[in-house]
Amino acid sequence: MTHAPVPVFVYHSVSVDPPPWIAPFTVHPHAFAEQLGLLADDGRVIVPLRRLVEAMRGGPPLPPRSAVLTFDDGFADFHSTVAPLLAAQQLPATLYVTTGAVSGPGAPDREGSRGSLFPPAAMLTWRQVAELDALGVEIGGHTRTHPQLDTLPRRHAREEIEGCKSRLQDTLGHPVHSFAYPHGYSSPSVRRLVSEAGWTSATAVRLAFSSGGDEPLRIARLMVRADTGRERFRSWSRGTGAPVAPFPEGTRTTAWRAYRRLRAGVHRPYAALPRQSDT
Repeated sequence: MTHAPVPVFVYHSVSVDPPPWIAPFTVHPHAFAEQLGLLADDGRVIVPLRRLVEAMRGGPPLPPRSAVLTFDDGFADFHSTVAPLLAAQQLPATLYVTTGAVSGPGAPDREGSRGSLFPPAAMLTWRQVAELDALGVEIGGHTRTHPQLDTLPRRHAREEIEGCKSRLQDTLGHPVHSFAYPHGYSSPSVRRLVSEAGWTSATAVRLAFSSGGDEPLRIARLMVRADTGRERFRSWSRGTGAPVAPFPEGTRTTAWRAYRRLRAGVHRPYAALPRQSDT
């Protein structure tokens, strides 16, 4: 059975002058505005993530040529730069927040970026997260500290997944449903923990299109980076240039997870983010 490709785009920072460690994953505001224009020119209908999840679970079909916008981590530029651009065009989006990285009253004292594994960067405050929620941006969870969940002991992974949900719900005053795996890394056991914690959807990366037949707890996304050129983005907007999920996990993904777990087991974890001394 074939499934219509649904580009679910994942962004991180949208900024003119990001810290060097996140610069490869940062899109210039002019490029972001151009990308929104390309989606409109190609007739893409930006739908909330929940519409895609409902279709996966047997609900109403998606509008033709649907697309979804998601943003990981919780950088401050989402509030200052991204949200106004989305609001001007009345476009929905999901923002996945790493709760330990949020600044402001109630944030824990820590080295680096206030309780997460991130090197220093300007992150959202809890007041801004609440404002975005009130404006209609879907706030989702991205763990407490942004670890590689598939290399953690089960107890530690559960604390990251459940603690993030509790913190967001306590702050926002309502349930939150959508989760994103840090670095896109998950495993069958991690996905079970996400489901047990009450998250009803979870996004990976997979560098592929999603579809109405995709897996709600492993939604495929296309990562937009600093080096994502206009032609590549346009091909994605037109539904070409990447595979369409669902598809089985590849041997390279399985081997990469085994390698990272081995390193974690000998206390030499793979550095998915720069160390503080490298920034």
